[in-house]
Amino acid sequence: MSASSSGIVAGLTAAALATVGYLAHQAAESLPAGLGRTAHAGATPAAGTSKAPPLKKDPTALPDDSGKGARVVYSLRGDRVWLVAGDEAVSRTFEVDPSAVDPAPGSYAVTSRSNSVTGSDGVPVEHVVRFATVDGVVVGFSSAVGGPTASAPAPDPKVRTGGIRESRADGDAMWTFATIGRTVVVVR
Repeated sequence: MSASSSGIVAGLTAAALATVGYLAHQAAESLPAGLGRTAHAGATPAAGTSKAPPLKKDPTALPDDSGKGARVVYSLRGDRVWLVAGDEAVSRTFEVDPSAVDPAPGSYAVTSRSNSVTGSDGVPVEHVVRFATVDGVVVGFSSAVGGPTASAPAPDPKVRTGGIRESRADGDAMWTFATIGRTVVVVR
């Protein structure tokens, strides 16, 4: 009985291996081109394929789905602003120092402006352009008086402020562009 048992086991094993091999072949044939298949040595990649890694998106490129028409676009993840003209041309883009309080992604409008004030963090600021309120904290763009954003003291993490800081040159451009009612689009 031992000989017949081993014969049955051998037969079942062979049948199982044949089935697995057949199914693997069928699966490989149904894969889209280039997935899971290795190129043969010396083979040339198919047209339109590349061995180079995909290019990362340009961080200064205007984000997709950031609205239409003349607007300010603010990226929360990129800490970057774009000033976009009505013809969709970007007139200026620049990095900012984010506020402690972020507005939700969406479309806003410039509601008020101040030429010169003291920020909620005690820093004198100019060209304040406000566009949102989050839990009682007013959010807007401004530049520290007396130098670029780097010269301003680091914000106190315990203080909830809404000042998105720009360099003085960028603040001047924002002040000229973002008049009352101008659309501000916040994206992730």
